Amino acid sequence: MKIAIVSDSHDNVPNIDKMLAYCQKEKIAVMLHCGDVCAPSVLKYLAENFKGEIYLVYGNVDGDREKMEEFGGQLNNIHILGDEGSPKIKNLGLKIGLVHYPERAKAMAKEGKYDFVFYGHNHRPWEETIGKSKLVNPGTLGGLFQKATFAVYDTVDDKLELKILERL
Repeated sequence: MKIAIVSDSHDNVPNIDKMLAYCQKEKIAVMLHCGDVCAPSVLKYLAENFKGEIYLVYGNVDGDREKMEEFGGQLNNIHILGDEGSPKIKNLGLKIGLVHYPERAKAMAKEGKYDFVFYGHNHRPWEETIGKSKLVNPGTLGGLFQKATFAVYDTVDDKLELKILERL
């Protein structure tokens, strides 16, 4: 199974479209979004245009949480985990933590109960190992302050790759 890890898309629909086209071509089954989708309508757009399941945590600029929850209730492929959570992905033998903020992600990794902790917020792609946890920031899909990036994890090959949007 392939999983897309996305953060800080910041309503950048052209970048979202490019990432979605890649996901469709690569048959990516699950998307983990580490927050800052921004507008509820963009969350709805993501859900309507992605064939798989979307697990999402809130970021600091996801302002209208009530409307996002409403869309989450209407579209059955959106799973909103609140400020942090652990997505329950079928047939995946890994424990994943999902959060927006780097400090909280590091604390979650130190707890030692996750194989991966994915986070966003600072827009900088990053990967490090803390104990048994791999701590990963996929960067910013929105392309703010950094090149637009996201990550893909292939569970079969146990391979995590950073994707630079302009190179796709």
